[in-house]
Amino acid sequence: MSEKQIQTATVLRSPVHFLAFGFGSGLAPKAPGTAGTIVAVLLYLCCQSLDLLSYSILTAAICITGVWICGKSSEKLGVHDHGGIVWDEFAGYFITMIAAPPGWIWIVLGFILFRLFDILKPWPIKWADENVDGGLGIMLDDIIAGLAAFGVLQILAYFFI
Repeated sequence: MSEKQIQTATVLRSPVHFLAFGFGSGLAPKAPGTAGTIVAVLLYLCCQSLDLLSYSILTAAICITGVWICGKSSEKLGVHDHGGIVWDEFAGYFITMIAAPPGWIWIVLGFILFRLFDILKPWPIKWADENVDGGLGIMLDDIIAGLAAFGVLQILAYFFI
């Protein structure tokens, strides 16, 4: 069995890895973070009709449980912030979309903004990525990227709606 097959089998058999790897989306051979964010968009479509309080509670739960999920998966794999761990992308995208205006343009714009902040990692995102360990470290840079993307999305919505 190849290393890729072992990794796939490990992810699909372990509930912690399955969640951390974004229901398997983190197994994408190229751009697993983008693949994870695409799955986050699909999940968002199921949740976008929630009222603001319910959506915010769900987003907080994704962030809080993500610290444990990502930390445990990373620990079991023996690799800090394995590229396939994409639960943090779920959290970042859900944060980006808090109180987002309805419509596909905002969903796509939120996706683009979050991916840009997550990939480019301007300060303080890069600082968090390089200086915070464990599950919190895996989650924190994406949480900050989500907050930055949220801010830009809200500014754009203010001026264009």
